[in-house]
Amino acid sequence: MLDKLKTIEQRYQEVEARLSDSATYNDPALAAKLNKEQRELAPLMEAYRAYSKAQNAMAEAQELFSDPELGEMAHEEFNQAKAVLPELEERLKILLLPRDPNDGKNVIVEIRAGVGGEEAALFAGDLYRMYSMYAEGKHWSVEVDSLSETELGGIKEICFTIQGEGAYSRLKFESGVHRVQRVPETESGGRVHTSTATVAVLPEMEDVDVRIDPADVEMQVFRSSGAGGQHINKTSSAVRLIHKPTGMVVECQQERSQFQNREKAMRLLASRLYEQEREKVEGAYAADRKSQVGSGMRNERVRTYNFPQGRLTDHRIGLTLYKLDAVMNGDLEEIIDGLVTADQAARLEKETQ
Repeated sequence: MLDKLKTIEQRYQEVEARLSDSATYNDPALAAKLNKEQRELAPLMEAYRAYSKAQNAMAEAQELFSDPELGEMAHEEFNQAKAVLPELEERLKILLLPRDPNDGKNVIVEIRAGVGGEEAALFAGDLYRMYSMYAEGKHWSVEVDSLSETELGGIKEICFTIQGEGAYSRLKFESGVHRVQRVPETESGGRVHTSTATVAVLPEMEDVDVRIDPADVEMQVFRSSGAGGQHINKTSSAVRLIHKPTGMVVECQQERSQFQNREKAMRLLASRLYEQEREKVEGAYAADRKSQVGSGMRNERVRTYNFPQGRLTDHRIGLTLYKLDAVMNGDLEEIIDGLVTADQAARLEKETQ
């Protein structure tokens, strides 16, 4: 491990040196690439330098053990430095785990109403609001790509993009079936109903990331539906793309121009094709996968929102919280931290097997 850390430290120093070179800023693309690499390596370097500092402190203190005046103080300093080493070693092991290459990407989130009729559609709308408020708290931007609403204000289906540093790394475990237990507004008898909505989280891919033959894509244009004024009524700006080899269909209708909608639709198509291929590869061993976080497939029940008890339960990691109102207002950090920690623990176990 230490040899690997020393090699990474050399690379980090090289990146720092290149960033301080004025010539680098004549090449904006290179500067952006180096800045990103520096940000990614910084937590690892911080932990490694703290680890090295503790080891050096132990060595220096050990040399003074026999000193009649400083020996007692040296033993205290030695024990203090030694006490922090296990935690730093564990942190370094986690930071050295292979990084998901998509962690730094923006995300495309798709929410669909499931079982439960109008109540499921209202819950889908609540989930969209929850993720939007979480994104707002992280200073990320949210752009709706397509939206299908019900007459009562619920959401049949919504697709939106969240743009922000590390968005995929934080939201990638949200995929799956989300279940709600509450008394619907339309229920006169006060009975608790159970409804569901499905969430899919995809890393935003460009069509250059996933090879798409233009000949394989059929484009259709149509008039956007929903609110939008005269522009939406008169202009066929909405775009539907059909990927002929797979039959996959994507739509985008929120932008004002056909070109912008097509560009967004192509990114969505690339992301869905990437996810489809990833699920094929992972499906071979998903059944006996040991990760507590689960496979993240759309048919896997991941979480229950119980409104009468104000309780949220994430079934993958056995986490129960009694602060449902805060969660629905975007307070997801504790849940996401738990999912990330469980994933790291599972990957560490796999690395040591």
